[in-house]
Amino acid sequence: MTLVDVRTPDPKRFIPGATGDWEVIIGMEVHAQVLSKSKLFSGASTEFGKPANSNVSLVDAAMPGMLPVINEECVRQAVRTGLGLKAQINKRSVFDRKNYFYPDLPQGYQISQFKDPIVGEGKIVISLGPDRQGNFEDIEIGIERLHLEQDAGKSMHDQHATMSYVDLNRSGVALMEIVSKPDMRSSDEAKAYMTKLRSIVRYLGTCDGNMDEGSMRADVNVSVRRPGEAFGTRCEIKNVNSIRFIGQAIEYEARRQIGILEDGGSIDQETRLFDPNKGETRSMRSKEDAHDYRYFPDPDLLPLEFDDAFVAGLEKHLPELPDDKKTRFVRELGLSVYDASVLVSEKAIADYFEAVAEGRDGKIAANWVINDLLGALNKIGKDIEETPVSPAQLGGIIDLIKAETISGKIAKDLFEIVLAEGGDPAEIVEARGMKQVTDTGAIEKAVDEIIAANPDQVAKVQAKPTLAGWFVGQVMKATGGKANPQAVQALVKAKLGIEE
Repeated sequence: MTLVDVRTPDPKRFIPGATGDWEVIIGMEVHAQVLSKSKLFSGASTEFGKPANSNVSLVDAAMPGMLPVINEECVRQAVRTGLGLKAQINKRSVFDRKNYFYPDLPQGYQISQFKDPIVGEGKIVISLGPDRQGNFEDIEIGIERLHLEQDAGKSMHDQHATMSYVDLNRSGVALMEIVSKPDMRSSDEAKAYMTKLRSIVRYLGTCDGNMDEGSMRADVNVSVRRPGEAFGTRCEIKNVNSIRFIGQAIEYEARRQIGILEDGGSIDQETRLFDPNKGETRSMRSKEDAHDYRYFPDPDLLPLEFDDAFVAGLEKHLPELPDDKKTRFVRELGLSVYDASVLVSEKAIADYFEAVAEGRDGKIAANWVINDLLGALNKIGKDIEETPVSPAQLGGIIDLIKAETISGKIAKDLFEIVLAEGGDPAEIVEARGMKQVTDTGAIEKAVDEIIAANPDQVAKVQAKPTLAGWFVGQVMKATGGKANPQAVQALVKAKLGIEE
């Protein structure tokens, strides 16, 4: 990989040091487990959470004479991901043996791709913001390559006092290693990149993106330099499995390297681990280079070849991706860029919103989904997939507001009832007498009573008409929030002689 600097140094991203400003350079290698029922080169199950060593075939265990057979579905998923990254699809790629020796890799080597990967250069556009003016900054991050490889098993060192155990369930599961170019210049950019990449593979259905289960994790390469100078020596932070931890690891590592350089030292190229409990990185081993792995083409696997028709068939059935969906929400539904960005951040949220917005005002639907539903789910610690309020129920609440059956305030109360108890919103309104009062006679009676009971306040309003809102609030309170707010406001102004 030839390192090319495509970014102009930006002072707002500089890190101040004791001897001047520094710039952090970040590249990422993301390992994303392919969603498929069986492994890359065997028929063993990929189901997560099974008992240790229950998803292991003779191929995964490297029994003598066992030969790998490529899983076509994994190839399809890799190509679909490449298309989602606007990347070059290489119709001929080669599997290589990457030699290293760990107990969680029974073969003594990993089948990977080195010089000829299945996917070449692509790009991801991330958005930072909004700033104080509500603007977003779009930044293009280059993708160097995507290649297919086997995952390793899992070593467990906390199961026995003197021995380590090995679980090979994960061994042989297909991985897509997605390698970025060194185009990121802050921890915020790195977090936005990982968030966007996870969103893309989830939309595509090529990886579930469950970082807590290890199905998506990142090796983060960090170096620092004086602004405008050549790239510095990088350190790799291995297997970071949280977007928040990615940010913390970068912040610590950049500071660590700056401290060493300002003290006159030099950075050793090495692999490090991030300790989230201490919020710091620590040395794991010296960094290997490609020649240390002694790559050579795997003699058991022919080059992987497919034609344009294969790629075109997959491209034809790609889903609408986050950027395209965001553009459509802004253009067709009139949403703000911020609201559209929130709604497309997860496919499940976008799908929910579209179901609510069908045949309704998009802006109103967006406000309810973002502010009320997502806010409530955050409070009770649930994801959108676990929401107690269905799109039909939320849509029903919006319909009742539009029909002026209930007011906005009553709608908030109704939403809380549906969230806690479920049920049909229209039936709840009917059964609990929650309909707003639209009878002008009844509203006028309440207005007259409030005005008659508060002559001092009437005098204040005559001197300062903006205080009329006090009377509106009192009438709403007296009617239990059921009076039509527009009718109340109009009657209060008419009774007090306030001109529009």
